[in-house]
Amino acid sequence: MLSVVYSSAATQSFSEADLAGLLTVSRRTNHSSHLTGLLLYRQGRFLQILEGPEGTVRDRMAIITADRRHTRLRVLIEETRNQRQFPDWTMGYEPISATMSDDVPGYEQTFADAEDDGNPASTIRVLRELIRWYQDRAIPLR
Repeated sequence: MLSVVYSSAATQSFSEADLAGLLTVSRRTNHSSHLTGLLLYRQGRFLQILEGPEGTVRDRMAIITADRRHTRLRVLIEETRNQRQFPDWTMGYEPISATMSDDVPGYEQTFADAEDDGNPASTIRVLRELIRWYQDRAIPLR
């Protein structure tokens, strides 16, 4: 199984309604493609984790890369895993408010590193903290 974590910049602003529509389509598509993952959006930046069969993840990444709603897409982590990090989430999503962000390990730093567009290796440690927080605490929304 392949797991990919990427960041990208949105080419347009996403309202809560826009995100809800995106999530509805993503969850349906991911369910039928046997993909799971997590989506974060903050101030025009996306962070997403996609996991599933390698060919399917690569096909989905090609579609995302070609999607005009994204620019400056960077793969931060790509790894083969024995099991899914988010087995029950077709696309987990939980909005994080500005007041909550200090309480979520790795959240602020992960987005800051993604915006920096420097070496993605510096992002991996804090990104893993963020993933663990979601695995332990977030409510799986399907």
